[in-house]
Amino acid sequence: MIWYIPCTRAVVNGGTVPQIEITAPVSVLTEMGKPDNFGWSRQPVFFYDPALAWAPRRKFSESDRYFVFNPTHTLIFEVRDDGYLGHMGITVIFNREKKRLTHISQTLLPLGSYEMQPGSESGSIRYRRKKNDLDFVLMDSGVRIIKVDIPKFSNNRSLRGKLVLTEPAMAESLVTNLSWRNEKNAFRYSRVSPWFTVEGVVQYGTTEIIFSGGSAWGIFDWNRGVRPAADIRYWAASCGSLPGDGSPPGGGAHNGRLIGFCVGHGSVDSAAGTENAFFADGKLHKLDQVTFHIPQSNWLTPWHFTSNDKRLEMTFNPQQEQLDRSRILFHAVNRRQVYGFFSGKAVLDDGSEINFNNITGFVERCKTRF
Repeated sequence: MIWYIPCTRAVVNGGTVPQIEITAPVSVLTEMGKPDNFGWSRQPVFFYDPALAWAPRRKFSESDRYFVFNPTHTLIFEVRDDGYLGHMGITVIFNREKKRLTHISQTLLPLGSYEMQPGSESGSIRYRRKKNDLDFVLMDSGVRIIKVDIPKFSNNRSLRGKLVLTEPAMAESLVTNLSWRNEKNAFRYSRVSPWFTVEGVVQYGTTEIIFSGGSAWGIFDWNRGVRPAADIRYWAASCGSLPGDGSPPGGGAHNGRLIGFCVGHGSVDSAAGTENAFFADGKLHKLDQVTFHIPQSNWLTPWHFTSNDKRLEMTFNPQQEQLDRSRILFHAVNRRQVYGFFSGKAVLDDGSEINFNNITGFVERCKTRF
């Protein structure tokens, strides 16, 4: 059975509602602290000062998350402050063995103590709790560095290492500033960059997980805002390189290109801009609505994705899934993630078509209640 998820954008007279592209610097908040200037951008042109927000600190939601892949492993690093509950999570997925290990540290009422940066282009995040260290370091050159040192990660084995994430020249990101339909003071200011190449080594016990240029990629997912009382979000992302040997999956002349995408929808109001884009060599190609066709009975069977502008069609072949649930005081999070491979085609802004096959990625559904 196919479950059709309705999209958040309307189709009018066979066309799509215009999205608002922001090209000049604007503020996320008014002088009175109200959310403002909704839309999307190719660069983080939005200015955000959390001190201006007309909301108590407990209603803030701030997160930095990185996904890094190579042919054998997927690693996820996350630092999150949801006001009532702080979260540091690391997951190691063994792609071939279909096995995963997860380490989570939680903090009651962090209320800004994680010192999350108000912008995505400056500053670093350093998590230090009970001998567990996780650093997200941003260099002046734009290079991002992940440092991890968890003495007892899983099965009494440590997880230690350093990864260097490098962006393509003149890269663009999908940056959105969106509101919620029924809560005027809630908003999400986000950035997604699905185009990093990754180098470095992470050691789990005596096992070395090696990331080398040309066969390892990364996605940066950054979010700031004031959350609603409840939320649900479907989101998918992927990144990888097309084969450079002339084989058919790469689409001929497009072989060897770095590609990625992010697509999503949920209870956020995306009338000013959807969370959907395809990337080729770091350049953004904006998409309108994308529909998730989800197999209702078994999420580990193939999914299908289609866009109303006919620019994206793809199939997702899941390999394994993970369920994360947390509940404390008034805070509850249920996140279901499915990892696997995407195959399909995308039409770029110039009308050319890219075909891709078995690009590593994931899909998630996150339900939160506060």
